[in-house]
Amino acid sequence: MLLNTYEARNLLCNLSFNGATSQADTHAFRGDLVLEEGDIADDSGRRMPPKSVVKQAVLLASGDKLLMAAGILVELNLLPLFIQHYRGDLAPGIRVLFYVENLGKALRVDLDGVDIILLPHPDGGAVWNTLMDDLRLDKDDFKGQSAEDKVITVYQTLLDFQPKLDSPSYEEALGHTIAPRRAARGPV
Repeated sequence: MLLNTYEARNLLCNLSFNGATSQADTHAFRGDLVLEEGDIADDSGRRMPPKSVVKQAVLLASGDKLLMAAGILVELNLLPLFIQHYRGDLAPGIRVLFYVENLGKALRVDLDGVDIILLPHPDGGAVWNTLMDDLRLDKDDFKGQSAEDKVITVYQTLLDFQPKLDSPSYEEALGHTIAPRRAARGPV
């Protein structure tokens, strides 16, 4: 299974779950997906923490192909890393939706033949909840489903999700980046 291969290669971290769905040969994952591995830390080959990740990633894989990818990119300039690192694993017609912390406008970008929906995410909220709101799903849509099967429900809804967005080139999309506003968090 593709996601198990990622796990063995330490490309998955901060796992919520990584497991089989009720559909044959289909697995789901929630956690962080590594875009850039950390430097090698010692002679044993252990690595430092990843340099960049898709935060709170939601992935669905069937066989050896990714059907869906969603999550948070801290910066829009990380998008090519996703395509470069995982290009061979992307199913034709993959559904990709990334929330981007430094994006000022919702866009739809085609990068190397992959259609990607990019939505601003300045508040840093939980992807799962934001995704549910954007796809207009509620708790009743998931009644009685395992965590893994809930990802299938999101995928099926995402197949029909066609927001009317500007479709600039990736280079033009970089012109819509902003300085992210971060609220102070933690003890006062």
